[in-house]
Order: sequence, then C-alpha cells, then structure tokens
Amino acid sequence: MRVLGIDPGLQNMGWGVIELDGPRLRHIANGVVHSDKGELGDRLLRLYRGLCAVIIAHAPSAAAVEQTFVNKDAVGTLKLGQARGIALLAPAEAGLEIGEYAPNAVKKAVVGVGHAGKEQVQHMVRHQLPGVVFESADAADALAIAICHAHHLQSRSIRIKVRA
Repeated sequence: MRVLGIDPGLQNMGWGVIELDGPRLRHIANGVVHSDKGELGDRLLRLYRGLCAVIIAHAPSAAAVEQTFVNKDAVGTLKLGQARGIALLAPAEAGLEIGEYAPNAVKKAVVGVGHAGKEQVQHMVRHQLPGVVFESADAADALAIAICHAHHLQSRSIRIKVRA
C-alpha cells in the first residue's frame, strides 16, 4: 500500500509518498508543489494541478493531510485553510481514503512525543526511511504525516484481524 502525506501550505505544499509492506516502510518520493505569488485563484489552481500530478505519478492508495492550526493572523489562517482544501480535494477526487491528523499527533506517532521539534521529527523520519533525502522541510513534514497514517492503518489492520 502506498501512502501520500501532504503538508498544506499556500506557497509550498509538501508531499511525500511511502510504501507500507507489512511492518516495513519504504520511501518512494517526496517534494514540494510551489504556488509562488499572484492571484489566490491562480495559486490554488497551481497547487491543485501539482498535487494531481503527484497522485498520477505515484499512484497512492491512501492519503493523509495535516490539520490546520489557528494562528494570530486571521487572513493567513484563512488562506492556509484554502490550501488545505486543495490538499483534501485532490486525493478525494482520485478516490483515496484520507486521514487527517493534528500536528501533535503526527509528532507523537513519529517521535513518541507530541511536542517534538522539527529536527527531532526529521531525525526519526530518516531513521524510519533509511537513505531518504528531503527536498525541503515541508517535504520532510509530509513524510512524517504519511508515516503517521501508515501507523494508523497498521493498527487498524491489526484490530480487524484480532476481531475476525
């Protein structure tokens, strides 16, 4: 099973694809879709098309998106929410099951601590995906989101097997 992790952002939307094979995780690809500057509609369209291209190229079977946190800047939060809408729309249109995770849940799943720093998260992503090279910090975050969802899928699969 391939899992696409998405770190929503209006200027830089990180993405990472991993493969789940039993208990093993393997890095497939990671990158960033850039929207640069310009009209909001055009920027969202670039994000959407870029994310659709990632989905076509890597054929994930599930996706996960980080939930947006509210910050002091209401306008920035709203724009980030619109980018997050694109992060949900593209995989939904492709028919993918989508998991949504709070930043602390991702950190806890990857590091074991909900308030871990970015460096700790990146270290543990490198540990769980040996040889991975991040295109950017946004791509590293997206891989962490994918790992979090993979762990969720693994535990859900174990619960189903135990019940059967």
